[in-house]
Amino acid sequence: MPVADVIVGVVSVGLIAVLGRYFFGPRKAGTVRVEGGVQRVDVTVRGGYSPSLIKVRQGTPVELVFDRQEAGECTSRVVFPDLVVGAGLPAHTRTTVRLSPDRPGTYGFACGMNMIHGTLVVEPADGGAPEPGAVPGAAAAPSAGETSAEDAEAADIAERRAEIKDLTRRVAVGAALTAPVLFAVMAHELFGAGWVPGWMLNHWFQLALITPVMFYTGRPVHVTGWLALRHRSADMNSLITLGTSAAYGFSLLVTLAPGLLPEDVQEVYFEAVGVILSLILLGRLMEARAKAGTGEAIRALIGLQARTARVLRDGAETETPVDEVVVGDEIVIRPGEKIPVDAEVLSGSSAVDESMVTGEPMPVTKHAGYGVIGATVNTTGSLRVRAAKVGADTMLAQIIRSVQQAQASKAPIQRLADAISAYFVPAVIALAIATFALWYTIGPAPALTLALVSAVAVLIIACPCALGLATPLSVMVGTGKGARAGILIRSAEALETAHKLDTIVLDKTGTVTVGKPVLTDIRPAAGVDEAELLRLVAAAEADSEHPLAQAIVSGARDRGLQPPTATGFDSVTGKGVHAGADGHTVMVGTARLLHDTGVDTSPLDAVAANLAAEGKTPVLAAVDGHPAGVLAVADTVKNDSAQAIAALRQLDAEVVMLTGDNARTAAAIAAQVGIPRVLAEVLPEHKTDEIRRLQAEGRTVAMVGDGINDAPALAQSDVGLAIGTGTDVAIESADITLISGSLAGVVTAIRLSKATMRNIKQNLFFALVYNAVGIPLAAGALYPLWGIRLSPIIAAAAMALSSLSVVTNASRLRRWHPVPLPEGGDTQTLPEVETATDSTRRRTGPDGRETAVDPVCGMRVDPTTAPEHRDSPAGPLHFCSTRCATAYDAAPDRYAPSLSRRHP
Repeated sequence: MPVADVIVGVVSVGLIAVLGRYFFGPRKAGTVRVEGGVQRVDVTVRGGYSPSLIKVRQGTPVELVFDRQEAGECTSRVVFPDLVVGAGLPAHTRTTVRLSPDRPGTYGFACGMNMIHGTLVVEPADGGAPEPGAVPGAAAAPSAGETSAEDAEAADIAERRAEIKDLTRRVAVGAALTAPVLFAVMAHELFGAGWVPGWMLNHWFQLALITPVMFYTGRPVHVTGWLALRHRSADMNSLITLGTSAAYGFSLLVTLAPGLLPEDVQEVYFEAVGVILSLILLGRLMEARAKAGTGEAIRALIGLQARTARVLRDGAETETPVDEVVVGDEIVIRPGEKIPVDAEVLSGSSAVDESMVTGEPMPVTKHAGYGVIGATVNTTGSLRVRAAKVGADTMLAQIIRSVQQAQASKAPIQRLADAISAYFVPAVIALAIATFALWYTIGPAPALTLALVSAVAVLIIACPCALGLATPLSVMVGTGKGARAGILIRSAEALETAHKLDTIVLDKTGTVTVGKPVLTDIRPAAGVDEAELLRLVAAAEADSEHPLAQAIVSGARDRGLQPPTATGFDSVTGKGVHAGADGHTVMVGTARLLHDTGVDTSPLDAVAANLAAEGKTPVLAAVDGHPAGVLAVADTVKNDSAQAIAALRQLDAEVVMLTGDNARTAAAIAAQVGIPRVLAEVLPEHKTDEIRRLQAEGRTVAMVGDGINDAPALAQSDVGLAIGTGTDVAIESADITLISGSLAGVVTAIRLSKATMRNIKQNLFFALVYNAVGIPLAAGALYPLWGIRLSPIIAAAAMALSSLSVVTNASRLRRWHPVPLPEGGDTQTLPEVETATDSTRRRTGPDGRETAVDPVCGMRVDPTTAPEHRDSPAGPLHFCSTRCATAYDAAPDRYAPSLSRRHP
């Protein structure tokens, strides 16, 4: 073997070893200073993060001051995915990101394109080693300096426009100077054109044209690429700058000192340098234009808010900037105007279009006492409102924060791209070195030329940028589309998990139903007028604070009736009321109340039983000692619940209703909306157990609820969905919030998740297939078989196409829209109802042994060691204590297990 081949081989092996140590060796941690009880670190952003390793102490607030000394899309945002914190980094500006690390561990951070990386190490307060793989609790408080969302978005738009303008200018210069060189070389070399002037093929002429392309057009690539290498990291720019620098340097040597090289390798590659850099910048320009649309959701949300408010001060209307409105201000809103802040209606009536916030197309009528949401549109009448939430507390501001938080998080599927990209660029550089050595030592003549061309092609065709973009762009578009549809997705993980859901557990009250009792039926006795019956009953109930009474009074008013004033009102605890109205004695309540006063209720019993079988609460009425009729009050089903449940079942999800109501009521509601399975009589504290039980069956479970007692179950489920009209505790515990309160949002969330995940997988395919196929081709894998080599020019085009394919495909998700719910639902379903006391509901304990449920308190007990046992028609019962057994003995009917798991 020639000495030169040996030297090249040894040097190549040495370079690869040095390369591995350079990129993966120990790094020096950044210096942290403590000022006023806060740990502060200055991080320079210029082609990378300096320092890229930061060590801080647990429990002390941290301020990371990012000094971004460059422009361009890549580093315009920093994301701490494990801490769910992200911040925009305007060019040539210092931006402070505040964190509150309360758990030790190692947390990565990266640029928005996931190409520049850093590491934050949180060391335990006691000085011990960080826990490997620790995950954060409430590890971070999202903060991104003092700029508002509007200012940050405006700065981002201005920077993107400046970048597009700069790239356009550089591409134009590169194309104009490269075209003559490319034309001359292609015509002469490929087509043998003898008419090409010799001066166009002159090396000095080509050098003069391509040098500005190298140092002006390619400057953004070279600066970022070399800086990334200096920071012991590397990205797409590093690969391109290494390849073009090698080609330009070799061509320069041939031009300036051709005598130093053998005659058979005195070939220049100026046209390749010019075309590669021009193509790369053209691809980047197209990417920048395409990516400008991926953040449209945030911009659209910001654009929704009103700029001014018509505030009443000192009896006069004053046009006031919305930022100056304070809680308690009275505001006048005319037809066609936007509602400036979240408020409560004081007077007036109007239909308000809330579609821009809730996604619901139908306007909602608002009266005095109703709440209105800022940024919605008042359509018909005038309203006078009192400001309830302003600034960062408004619903719109919370939506914007939620979208930004989701876009700062990382989907689990992205771990694949992260694992690959961490080693991708060093591996490609090592492969390029190995390719050069292989072609030089065993390749055909001219070996040096072929080795150089193949190594450059390997460097240029590799595209780590596409891998970095594959997931974040789709997540950004997906969460934005969700926000526009009234669905707030808190994290990319929830967005990903939602597409795998196979079991949807629905809380009944406030989720499937409205959550407010209303008057549904009026069944007067023979000879009694319906309107007169309702008028008298409403009069008797007017002074009662019981929810059923309020429902009856509201029902009378909604029907245009004016109840008379009652006299002699008296409430009988647990039974009902009696009062005088229009000269009549009126009794309203249970059958027991009427029995106790000698009223024969037999004409009403059958009607009351039928209403009770439908899941309604019957209220019996007597007038002047005679049975007068039955009224029914029920928590009515939401208008679209049946349609939404039908749509969920079409998505191959099992729908389960979870409720504390009795089996009969639960079965009636489930049958009405088409839910096939019901878990009834579940105590609030046991809802979490039911979710765990379903998960133990191997299911991926979503919990949908709205109450405080739903919060633990929402947190336990794989994906918790909170009804936006519910309690703040439930909303905070959920992964997804449905602002409109409609179950249609659950359907939309799952469909959006499926569409987003499909888009991400397509992006990953585009990113991986280009590299998997292109790199071996560039290295010369097909040359031994068919003599095919890949030109660096074609490699540059393929690399640009890879990133452009990913960006374009992610932008395609912007055309996704919610699908209308199916007409009607399956209300013929006979639900299977399981109760908490059902003897068939045996479970497995932590040790694998079978457990049963105490019918009194609902606790799980081991049948073999339970202190007390009883026999019942449904089978043996087991109790956790003598007290529970005694309670059962005193009222066995109350705690009797269901004889059947199926209820009509």
